[in-house]
Amino acid sequence: MPASVLVQQHGVILEITLNRPEAYNAFDLEMVTALSEAMAVAATDNNIKGVLLTGAGKAFCAGGDLKWISQQAEAGGAVLHRLAPQFHIAIIEIRRMAKPVVAAINGVAAGGGFSLALACDFRVMAETAILKQGYTSNGLSIDGGGTFALPRLVGLARALEIAAFDEPISAAKAREWGLVTKVAPESEVRKEALAMLERLSQTALHSFGWSKRLFLESFHNTLETQLELERQGISACAAHPNGQEGLRAFAEKRKPLF
Repeated sequence: MPASVLVQQHGVILEITLNRPEAYNAFDLEMVTALSEAMAVAATDNNIKGVLLTGAGKAFCAGGDLKWISQQAEAGGAVLHRLAPQFHIAIIEIRRMAKPVVAAINGVAAGGGFSLALACDFRVMAETAILKQGYTSNGLSIDGGGTFALPRLVGLARALEIAAFDEPISAAKAREWGLVTKVAPESEVRKEALAMLERLSQTALHSFGWSKRLFLESFHNTLETQLELERQGISACAAHPNGQEGLRAFAEKRKPLF
């Protein structure tokens, strides 16, 4: 049986592919465990400067595999109680990773796949793909950090609209609403995502990591706490080789070489 998650390194970029195309890359416990492990490797490997996340076949990810859930011995609630924490580990790894993570949304991203895409730092979406939160249409509440990401990306009113009506969101509408960074032809999605990561890999990633952390923590910090964290961040960046090179380049009126 092929691995449910494929990992391939392209120079400093790690490509992670959800690989259950026959199930539209819907995840079971094995897949989310493998995804969590792959993200942990990416986060801690100093040779990796960015992560590309995509799906095999026609879908990005259709969320939790409801067929697999229904086949388990436990009741559905018990299965989800066991599945959700492992899925959430993958979400936390993405959110806390001091490196850029780009989702190449090659096809439908629904349910947990929708939340997984929103957890990434940037999203390149195929013109033919759709987003669908999916949970509420199946009598479930949103998980995978979707309730964290969605109101921050589109505002509370639109997040409630998406949750209440669960209409499919086209690529054009997703771009208009700020849900995705870029829309591309289906055949170009992976290439565009990889190009974005290669560009980012040439920037000061220590600075990116701090910026990502500061934005993430700003939503629950007081101003005073956030200012102190910013002080720590800018001091740490200035002491890092990237920061030292950036300051030298500014003084010498040249482009920095990170």
